[in-house]
Amino acid sequence: MTTASSSSSPSQLPSHLRGRVLLETPSLNKGTAFTYQERRALGLDGLLPPVVETIEEQSSRAHKAFLRKHDDLERHIYLRQLQDTNEVLFYRLLLDHIEEMLPIVYTPVVAEACQEFSHIYRRPRGLIISYPFRDNIRRLLQNRPNENVGVIVVTDGERVLGIGDQGVGGLGIPIGKLALYTLIGGVPPVQTLPVILDVGTNNDERLADPEYLGWRHQRVSGDSYYDFVDGFVQALKEELPHTLLQWEDFSKTHARPILDRYRDQLLTFNDDIQGTAAVASGAIFSAVRVSGRGLREQKIVMLGAGSAAIGVADFLCEAMVADGLTQQEARSRFWLINRDGVLHSQRTDLSEEQRVYAQPVEHFANFPRSSANNNVGLSEVIQQIDATILIGLSTLPGAFSESIVREMARKCPRPIILPLSNPTSKSEAIPEDVLHWTDGRALIATGSPFLDVHYQGRKMRIAQCNNVYIFPAMGLALLATRARRVTDGMFLAAAHALAAQSPATTDPSAPLLPALTGLRQAAVEIAFAAAEQAQREGLAPKTTAEVLRNAIISAQWAPHYPSYL
Repeated sequence: MTTASSSSSPSQLPSHLRGRVLLETPSLNKGTAFTYQERRALGLDGLLPPVVETIEEQSSRAHKAFLRKHDDLERHIYLRQLQDTNEVLFYRLLLDHIEEMLPIVYTPVVAEACQEFSHIYRRPRGLIISYPFRDNIRRLLQNRPNENVGVIVVTDGERVLGIGDQGVGGLGIPIGKLALYTLIGGVPPVQTLPVILDVGTNNDERLADPEYLGWRHQRVSGDSYYDFVDGFVQALKEELPHTLLQWEDFSKTHARPILDRYRDQLLTFNDDIQGTAAVASGAIFSAVRVSGRGLREQKIVMLGAGSAAIGVADFLCEAMVADGLTQQEARSRFWLINRDGVLHSQRTDLSEEQRVYAQPVEHFANFPRSSANNNVGLSEVIQQIDATILIGLSTLPGAFSESIVREMARKCPRPIILPLSNPTSKSEAIPEDVLHWTDGRALIATGSPFLDVHYQGRKMRIAQCNNVYIFPAMGLALLATRARRVTDGMFLAAAHALAAQSPATTDPSAPLLPALTGLRQAAVEIAFAAAEQAQREGLAPKTTAEVLRNAIISAQWAPHYPSYL
């Protein structure tokens, strides 16, 4: 795997990559950082201002331009334009200001960017595979901008974050995710490919928009939908058989069936299921250590029972079994709640995955009922059981009300509360409120970024359970080891590695997850743990720990300009 800091020479560049063409190739362009000698040799004299800048000077100037934008969407557009002009400078700017830039290039601002995709569209990036072209998918894949693709992120745009169906606008999610693969995991940007499967949209606002750029049609469903997805997979297996494929923002109806169908055929995973589960588990593992009670002693209430919630439950259940419980004992410690109330054994509307966590209906004989629908909901469950962990994956803003949080805190010395829905407007609770309602005792991680909270003279940083802690490191591990498959065991190993780096393990008042500024270093450790697990499972060539670590470190691309002379 080539890094950006490796040297090359004019003879190694294709002959047509000179002059203006070179300046318009974002993966190779250095802008004002081309030296005088390079300008002369590559036909750039007169095409650039006379001053030669360092990348540090370019980054400083780009940051000032970024700050002059009047709102976050404009800042997002600016960063995308920079990415399409000079990729190395784009990643250097992000790396220099990672805490400031991450919310702009990805969540929460990417949600608005997806909604406005057709209005802010500038230049093509990635592939749009529309349903009318279903008989030519392999030909479309052959039109990819770079031959050597290591990672693909694909979506169908149906369940974008917490804002729902965005049709072709969902392409903003794979673009943003792959930027993080490079920024954090060090996957070379030329080896990334964002893809959207454009199967129409049921969003009436998008269909009525005269500027909408996607296929103007109601969403394809049923067998036609799955046949189209299968056509994409089969074309990928022929064209890019060793490429990592990440499924992103598919509806709960489609996410798990697609993962289950292809997980043993491809190097593939679903970030909403496995990535979310791993980062949430990592935060919970560190919180459990701080709380002083073992994982096997926890009682877990989850608001939301979709594919992401089931993924989190599955990972925590496996960890409980590893901690000494039987499978049934572990499952009995979960109380999952969706819009129709708690999952119980007499409900006939549950999927196979949900039914695993259905509590025996007789447990609810003496529970109070919601007056509105006679269901047992979140408030009733919190009243009746001694919950220690409360997780939100519901996209219901404010669902963790003051009365619910106070009741939980009354019975639990260090309640672990994770409102994980995003974007920020969909969060089940505001961290500042949770800390006040629990007298500062709550251990909190959120799905979206929140400002530091000032409580009783202390400034408390709120950990964000962002999948960026996991998926870029997983990509780095898989590309460095050339693993054949991705497993839940590898994600669980990554979760434990993440928890081991928690600042809270040495300072109980510190955040549950590492600071964003150290993410690239953290990614190496997480990748190492996942890679070791891949070797233990026989999915990657066996090496020594030293060789493995060196392979991961050497594979991590960094935003430095190459020398062309």
